[in-house]
Amino acid sequence: RFFVPLTNAETILNMERDTDETTEELTHALCLTGPEWASFTLGIFMCQSCSGIHRNIPQISRVKSIFLDPWENSEVEFMASTGNSAAKAKYEQKVPAFYYCPTHTDCQLLREQWIRARYERSEFIHVERQEEGFLWKRGRDNGQFLSRKFILSEREGALKYFNKHDAREPKALMKIQTINATFQPTKIGNPHGLQITYLKDNSTRNIFVYHEDGKEMVDWFNAIRAARFHYLQVAFPGAHDVDLVSKLTRNYIKEGYMEKTGPKHTEGFKKRWFTLDDRRLMYFKDPLDAYARGEVFIGSKESGYTVLPGLPSSTQGYHWQFGITIVTPDRKFLFACETEDEQKEWIAVFQGVVNRPMLPQEYAVEAHFKHKP
Repeated sequence: RFFVPLTNAETILNMERDTDETTEELTHALCLTGPEWASFTLGIFMCQSCSGIHRNIPQISRVKSIFLDPWENSEVEFMASTGNSAAKAKYEQKVPAFYYCPTHTDCQLLREQWIRARYERSEFIHVERQEEGFLWKRGRDNGQFLSRKFILSEREGALKYFNKHDAREPKALMKIQTINATFQPTKIGNPHGLQITYLKDNSTRNIFVYHEDGKEMVDWFNAIRAARFHYLQVAFPGAHDVDLVSKLTRNYIKEGYMEKTGPKHTEGFKKRWFTLDDRRLMYFKDPLDAYARGEVFIGSKESGYTVLPGLPSSTQGYHWQFGITIVTPDRKFLFACETEDEQKEWIAVFQGVVNRPMLPQEYAVEAHFKHKP
């Protein structure tokens, strides 16, 4: 047994950098300081975070530090002859285009289930799809999580849930056309928490669900992506798959607390939870509210939208000192942040939205906002 010489490790790492870098562990590693860990049973390199996940499946993957642990000659030779590209070819033969491949910024659940799906369950050799099952859903009014039956139907283009297990009619029908799903473990208070949103009467409706089994929850997430993928293929028959994949699900640009005042700017400022979802800025009394108290459309600078630091000098009634003014063609929206850092972060994301040209379909959304009662 011996410690891997630095030159040998560098040779292996340099070889890996010249290969396909889409494999998740290598992508994580290269985003940081370079891979420092390896599975000597799979022949792949990984970052420290993924090495912890691999240690939980010792029957499949055995992990060592590249530089600090002793290595057998045969293990070094196996690493040099295998590598991430070979593992990708073996374990990712049939990854569906809709399947979400996590990055180092995604939650632990997504990264762990991606690793287990490939190496432990070999899911991308035989792909299965979740279409019916039971999830714990948060009640809209009482806040309790109760078991509800969910059915995802690509034929109907909808996700449905039923308040009673033997009910014939669904409590809600969520059209795939407007549905989105994003993992929110911290907000929901469960490591497998998923937030599903859809448009109901052109307003955003939130549904919060979880399942005790992380695999089950990730299966549902990817089933929603699969249904969205099928819908977009039909809606845009000439589009390339790679362009459609980016539109399947989306994470929120930013969330957090700010204060706001009403349209006349004479009311006292109230603390609200804000969610920026693409061009929709929604605010809630509680982060887990089913419906927003209000929504603001943020268009582009070409359409007369601007973002300014601070508040008008005549403004009163705010407690937090770091103001933001969003100017729209119809009115000004006034917000206040608790800290200067929060103010800078919100201004940066608002500015990013304003600087982005509007798509043709976004003008229809803007028109709806202008005509809301």
